Amino acid sequence: MTKRFAILLDGGFVTKVLHFRNKSFPTSVEVEAECQRVIKSPHLAGYDLLRIYFYDAPPATGIVKNPIDGSELDLAKTKVFTSHESLLDKLELSPNFAVRRGEVLTRGWKLGKAALLELTKKPRPLGPRDFVPNIVQKGVDLRIGLDISRLALRDMVSAIVIVSGDSDLVPAFKFARREGVRIYLDHMGSSIRRDLKAHADIVL
Repeated sequence: MTKRFAILLDGGFVTKVLHFRNKSFPTSVEVEAECQRVIKSPHLAGYDLLRIYFYDAPPATGIVKNPIDGSELDLAKTKVFTSHESLLDKLELSPNFAVRRGEVLTRGWKLGKAALLELTKKPRPLGPRDFVPNIVQKGVDLRIGLDISRLALRDMVSAIVIVSGDSDLVPAFKFARREGVRIYLDHMGSSIRRDLKAHADIVL
């Protein structure tokens, strides 16, 4: 019987790594290139691809008011929204891809990383540009964990490749391995916690 595998991509993790690497929000072509790199791994020789799952929350919408100067920002008209929406739309139409969408919440504003770094070096009064919308993803990890369990319980695959750096997925790793499914971890060269590696069969 032919052995099959699935690739599960933590969208927030993948886009963050690619954004840092390429200095711009990633395109569907760049995400698909990462998948091809995984597929060509010698550890997957003899396996057939079932499907690639991409988990992410849709970009935030709505109008938020800056806490310093009261200026309004329409999130749906930002470059981040356009790039993010385009990525999800194109991946949905790509062969062998399934996009799983979580939820997104906007919880006011927070101090941006650049401003925080600058203020630790040289204290100064806060300005409007120091703050960024505080956008939180919900339900993405849950969907990844549920699909790992579903794939394992239904004997749909012999191996699952998870592209992530989130140690919250460790219980799902353990469950799948107890069901006889091999877990391959790809962290795209990022620094991750030891326990995530410890509960994978192979780190690509």
